[in-house]
Amino acid sequence: MIVTRAPGKLFIAGEYAVVEPGEPAVLIAVDRFLTVRLTPSDDVGRVHSREYGQAPVVWTRAEGSTNPVSIVLEHHPYDYVVSAMTLMERLRDERGLPGHYFDLHIESDLDDASGRKFGLGSSAAVTVAVVAALDRFYGMGLTRTERFRVALLSTIMLAPDASGGDVAASTFGGWIRYTAPDRVTLRESLERHGVTKALTSPGWSPHRVDRLPDPTSLELLVGWTGSPASTERLVGGVRPHSGRSASPYESFIDESRGCVDALVESLRADDGPRALEVISRARRLLQHLGETSGIRIETDELRLLCDLAEQHGTAGKPSGAGGGDCGIVLAPADAPLGALLSAWESHGIRRLDMSVQHAEDATAELDESAGLRAGAEVRR
Repeated sequence: MIVTRAPGKLFIAGEYAVVEPGEPAVLIAVDRFLTVRLTPSDDVGRVHSREYGQAPVVWTRAEGSTNPVSIVLEHHPYDYVVSAMTLMERLRDERGLPGHYFDLHIESDLDDASGRKFGLGSSAAVTVAVVAALDRFYGMGLTRTERFRVALLSTIMLAPDASGGDVAASTFGGWIRYTAPDRVTLRESLERHGVTKALTSPGWSPHRVDRLPDPTSLELLVGWTGSPASTERLVGGVRPHSGRSASPYESFIDESRGCVDALVESLRADDGPRALEVISRARRLLQHLGETSGIRIETDELRLLCDLAEQHGTAGKPSGAGGGDCGIVLAPADAPLGALLSAWESHGIRRLDMSVQHAEDATAELDESAGLRAGAEVRR
């Protein structure tokens, strides 16, 4: 049996702007995981997941197909698991490795007992974990950067506008500064030249991952409003369309970059008060974006979560696309937080018990049988 797991993520700053190639965001990996267990199979493959109901999804390779790695599903639509499987099978074929059947068992603690998602990037985490499992199954020896790139290519086949920040957080762990590649160029390279060529496409040039220090002067709180949000719908709603002025959006991009740069500086200096100021500024920026675009980024529940945080001497903002899901709060490490947590509880806001998944620990989980590799691939 091969076991891999990938952590969930949270955006700290830079949401929405990060979908533009080269624009930065700050994210963290959290110590809640999605786990994939792979076992060899003889005749067909099966994917077991609560997402699919009681029965597993059965997959086979198409007989007589001109595409030797075509995957045929018996009763479930194409999704992130299948996309990751498909690209890894294509890469395996491009490398001349023989194909084998396998079963996947997927378990997640990135949602609650009823299956409602917390907004912690379960799609990215399952993609990263499946890629890692198949890398080990076929003995490809991919570096972390290569695994990240395959996972992002798998993601943009389904969600072309996805920034990949969540994929990076699940792959590299810890606090990171992230900028997205040119996904249009990557998709064209993948479709025309295959996975191997796409891994070194010029479309990666705007992309970068920088490790950030884990601040000792700050404590992170995560609150969940219980309302799931559609990231794709929200992101699509704020980008300028035909007939609408692009000026407010362009101004937002510039201001978001300034927020992220200021936050990165404060984290590197472990300047807690400055970081709190930047988080408050980032919240106002998202509020203004929602007003100018007509998209409800900060719901009533998220507004209450953040307002209560500010009333208790901390700084809060929506995490990710907003519209529901989670809000994050940065507080001084020595701040008394009991009153804030009581206020959250009285208003139906659930604190999620989690902390930052450190980069070394996340990497070790993905490389538990092979040792740590490619540590210098992420810029420090």
